[in-house]
Amino acid sequence: MRFAFSLRFRLMIFYLLIFLIPAAIMIFAMPYYFQQSLSGETRTLTEGTLTSIAKNIETYLDDLNRLTITPYLNDDVMQAMQLKASPNYSQADDYSKLLADRALQTTLPLFLQNSRTDILATVLVIPDGTAYVASVGAAYGAPVANYAYIEQDWYRKAVEADGNVVFISSHPEDYLSNTPVRQVFSVARLIKDPDTRQPLGVIMADADTVVLERIINDIHFNVSSIVCVFDDQNKLLYSSRSLPEELQNRNFGDASTVTADGDSYVTVSTKIAPAQWRLVVLLSNAEVVAKTRWIYITGILFAVGGLILTFLLFSILSHWVERPFQEMIAVMKQVETGNLKARFVVPGDHDEISELGRALNTMIARLNDLIEREYKAVINQRNAEYRALQSQIHPHFIYNTLNGFLGLNRLNDMVGLEKAILALSGMLHYIFEGEDWVTIREEITFIQRYSDLQWLRFRERLTSQIQCERAAEEIRIPKLLLQPLVENAMIHGIEPAERQCTMTVNVKLMQQDNGSWVCITIQDDGRGFDTQAPGRKEGLGLANVRERLQIAFPDATMSLSSQINSGTKITIEFPVEPEKQTR
Repeated sequence: MRFAFSLRFRLMIFYLLIFLIPAAIMIFAMPYYFQQSLSGETRTLTEGTLTSIAKNIETYLDDLNRLTITPYLNDDVMQAMQLKASPNYSQADDYSKLLADRALQTTLPLFLQNSRTDILATVLVIPDGTAYVASVGAAYGAPVANYAYIEQDWYRKAVEADGNVVFISSHPEDYLSNTPVRQVFSVARLIKDPDTRQPLGVIMADADTVVLERIINDIHFNVSSIVCVFDDQNKLLYSSRSLPEELQNRNFGDASTVTADGDSYVTVSTKIAPAQWRLVVLLSNAEVVAKTRWIYITGILFAVGGLILTFLLFSILSHWVERPFQEMIAVMKQVETGNLKARFVVPGDHDEISELGRALNTMIARLNDLIEREYKAVINQRNAEYRALQSQIHPHFIYNTLNGFLGLNRLNDMVGLEKAILALSGMLHYIFEGEDWVTIREEITFIQRYSDLQWLRFRERLTSQIQCERAAEEIRIPKLLLQPLVENAMIHGIEPAERQCTMTVNVKLMQQDNGSWVCITIQDDGRGFDTQAPGRKEGLGLANVRERLQIAFPDATMSLSSQINSGTKITIEFPVEPEKQTR
């Protein structure tokens, strides 16, 4: 019975199954499957992709089309065009002419600012030949002087369309000065007076042909292909690759096969409805035939590949034997890196590999228990030290704040005292909240409230400047890490100075070679002190902040500099540790 669960028995069964079943599949099922799959995939992919490209181009042309009706949407622009097109324009007063020019030169460009930025420019030509250019995005070139706009084909087509949209094929944008001449395609429309139906001018929106390249280049077919766009006159507008010359003026209809430069192509085409353009895809017929031929060659290769198949069977068999041992090695490597939760998935059998895997899991579990007991003991001790340091700050802060209340009371400032008590209430709520870690934004808000509280006491003697970069706001630090430093600046720096002083808090995020670092600077221009004075000892608040900082961020640094009557500056720097930034 044990033999039925042995490794040798499984190897025998596995060898028979892996030889018979794959052989039957490869000889009978795979050639038929590949043939059907290839033909269906090529047909579906080409038709679907072509429709998607056409829809994208149609959407872009619709955007250009909507841009040409912009003058109708602004009364000032329409009135200006009506005045310009009027035969009485020369008799109009100077102020009316000024308003008309301002509407066409300033109002119309501003009205077009929300349009797509990849539309290069919009040109408005009134019947007397004057042109106005509205740039979408950055500043654009001015109209070329003495350019014969009304003699251009696009102008005549727009006039003949009598207010309907006209799609202009690729043409040089040579009517703008101070800009490189580039190939563009455009949408033009005759603007007519809504009341008299008289022509007021022609507006044309230009788009770079590179837009077609961006739309088409992201699409790929499973065989080599050329994607082309032809206009309504069968003129080549865009081609993803160099198109043979004899195909550039060909009228592509339904799917067919064409030949050029010794290569044949299967063509699939569709119309781009608004402009009556045609989108054509030429698929390399040689590759399609080669892939179909490969299906039949595969059957022959399998027939003569018995020897190779036997070698592959043994390779697969050896891999099957080695796989459990490789998984065990992978689990052990994870344990080496500190992941003691890694386990070997033991199959539900009773062979030698299963027994070895269970023994490995048992060993890892016992090792994990031993390490966790030691680790938790160290962590508990460290947390106790941290909370002890933090608890010392609370009475120290309250004591100094109450002293400030006494000062307000002596000044008989009852309104200020009431505001200070309310502010203290909100600050105590923050202090005694359950969380030990807060965001820098929350700590800065607390510091701001504390400064406001102190202002009620010092009035014009105190100016607070508190700044925090937005990128550093959500970084987490121990609660009340900065408050003792600000309190020292108030009590020991600003209060004894008896003059107007400024207290500055600045938080910024720095990028260094070893990652992101937070830099916090707390500075005052108060009384200051001599850091080299004999017998000078570090105060309780400063010592607590230094110890809490080292416990929270072992790599952190805190530096202090001070000069008598010049003030004190404290700089804290610590690395951003992602594992400590989660709640």
